[in-house]
Amino acid sequence: MLTITQALYDQIVAHAREDHPDEACGVVAGPVGEGRPERFIPMLNAARSPTFYEFDSQDLLKLYREMDDRDEEPVVIYHSHTATEAHPSRTDIGYANEPGAHYVLVSTADTDGAGEFQFRSFRIVEGEVTEEEVKVVEAY
Repeated sequence: MLTITQALYDQIVAHAREDHPDEACGVVAGPVGEGRPERFIPMLNAARSPTFYEFDSQDLLKLYREMDDRDEEPVVIYHSHTATEAHPSRTDIGYANEPGAHYVLVSTADTDGAGEFQFRSFRIVEGEVTEEEVKVVEAY
């Protein structure tokens, strides 16, 4: 289960809406080994595409160095889908290389009549996708 604060949830959704019609992407870092998302880090979609996202390699290297310096790890890796449901695509699964991370997808398309967006979390380990419950809390 992903437990995330309302503030972080709202920041991820706002980023997805702001970058629409392009896919948004980013990371929420947290203390190593605790699995607690704390620091919101929106990233630039280097692909600038409505159907694909890509972290800029230099930005990603800088981010990982910064997280190392702060004893952090990527707890949540998120991106948006602009025209499809919030479920990992084959490309998303292929790029998932952090087995300990929660992969959050936000859909900014109304694909199910449930509203403007969907917010879903998945574990992706060795190509296996498992959806998990999302619990939104005021604080940890």
